[in-house]
Order: sequence, then C-alpha cells, then structure tokens
Amino acid sequence: MSIKNVALIGMGAVGTVYGNLLYNKYDSDFAVITGESRKEKLKSNGFTLNNNTFYPQILSSEDKGIIFDLIIFCVKNYQLDEAIEDVKNFVGKDTIMITFLNGVTARDRILSAYPNNKVLYGLSMGIDAVRTEDGVVNTENGEIQFGDADNKVIAPEVQAVKECFDNAEINNKIYNDMIRTIWRKFMLNVGVNQITAVTGVPYGKSTSIETNRIIFKESMEEVLSIAQAQNIDLRQEDIDDHLKLMSHFSPEGKTSMLQDIEAKRKTEVDYFAGTVIEMGKKLNIETPVNHVLYCIIKSLEEKNC
Repeated sequence: MSIKNVALIGMGAVGTVYGNLLYNKYDSDFAVITGESRKEKLKSNGFTLNNNTFYPQILSSEDKGIIFDLIIFCVKNYQLDEAIEDVKNFVGKDTIMITFLNGVTARDRILSAYPNNKVLYGLSMGIDAVRTEDGVVNTENGEIQFGDADNKVIAPEVQAVKECFDNAEINNKIYNDMIRTIWRKFMLNVGVNQITAVTGVPYGKSTSIETNRIIFKESMEEVLSIAQAQNIDLRQEDIDDHLKLMSHFSPEGKTSMLQDIEAKRKTEVDYFAGTVIEMGKKLNIETPVNHVLYCIIKSLEEKNC
C-alpha cells in the first residue's frame, strides 16, 4: 500500500506549515479542499508561509472526479462537521483519514461519518506557527504523532501514512498507545491554551509566573481525574513533564487560543474546558477550575463579537 495523492482541509497556521511540505513533495497530487464560497479567493491569493507564497490545487466541496488516498483534517473543532461534509466527494472505499485537531473527540466524529474508512488518531506537537495578517510565520515544524489506538502491530495504512510523511519531510512518530498520547496532549491544551487565553501571556510566561503555574496544574489535575476514572493511562508525572516542556517552547510564541482571542475569532473552549465539564458531570467529578476558565473565555468571545 502506498499513498499517491493527498488532500488537506483547514489551512490555518498548522495546516499551512504541513500543506507547504506536502505541496513541495506531491505538487499537483496535493490539493486543498475548501467550501465553494472560498475557492476562487484561495486560488487567487495562495498561502503565505515565512513570506513565501505557494499555490496548491484548490478543490471545493462541489468538485467531483478525484478520490484521494489520504485526507488530512486541520480545521478547528467547531468547523469539523462542515469539513466532514466538504470532503465527501473525495472519499473512496480505501481513503485513509487522519485528524490533527486538538481535543479528544475529533477522530470519533470523523469515524462516525465514515465508518467504513480507516480513520487515524493524530496530533501536532512542538510546532510554533503563528497566523498574521501577512500569512503564517513558523520556525519549528514540530512532530506529528499518529496511529491507530494500539500500534504494537503497525497496520498497512499506518505504515503508508508514515512513508507519506517521511517523503514530505514531515517529522513524525507512531506511538504504541495513541489514546494515552492524545489525552496527554489534551491535558496540555486544557492547561496552557486556556491559561494564555485568559491572561494574554506568551509561552514564556505561561508557567514562569507562579499564579499561572497554579491554574495550569489545577486545570490539568481535573483532566487527570477524568482520564483515570475511565482507565485512560494518564499520570501525575505527565503534569510535571508538561511544566518542564513549557520551558522549551519559543518564549514569545503564542498558543492558538490566545491567537484566536487576539484576532477576535471563536475559540475551541467548548472542546477543552467544555469537554472537561461535560465528562466531569457524567463521572460525578468536580471541575471548578475548568468551569471558571470556560466562563471567562466565553465572556471574552462575547466581548469580541
């Protein structure tokens, strides 16, 4: 099994970085999928990364006749339902799909729409892309962590995606336990994304300020309690590791949620604190820190409208 053509939907900061790498390798066999209303504008403007503009093939949800071996989802969580609909004309019986979305629900949402396809877990770690008025600025491409839920035996589809990423020079790693991996990233997002959104600080101050460290840890501890109640392998030392990890991020870099707040865009708080609160209620676990973070970020969104 090998991947001959690739499509990506969602050319934000993360999508632009990985879309550029895929375009450099696959050229006309790479395409960006978008809604019909945005097709002509994207064709005309292209996508700018580090002051270089590239012009991949743009396909809209109305186009037909091309089936892709791999479709990558890079949209925001609140855009996923629309993206699932937009790609339907490009999905064949052997199409592999993978999500780079934050949170712990995206893969299952895609699978419920395409139950007969291979849908992989995936996430991006360590990327520092920032979207500006002039395009995307990026210095660290990070690493794609992906696979099936259990990868002790690597499926042919997973291996094919790895070879695709390798060919495009996308750093990647298959993790044995992707459930633990996505929950570990979810825990980090719940901590750092939300703290930076409410305080307005870049990575460098997200945990160097003592009061930020307190909220950072306490919000993640609520995720830990929920995960352990569901027999998901998260550990107290994961929180300590995340605190150490923050010192390696670009000091002036900004989380996607802080970028959204500053740009007066909708955030993914419903899929961070919102998910924690919802799961906490089902499991009878208190989530007061995430409740407060949810209310503050929702207030900031409403103020920006």
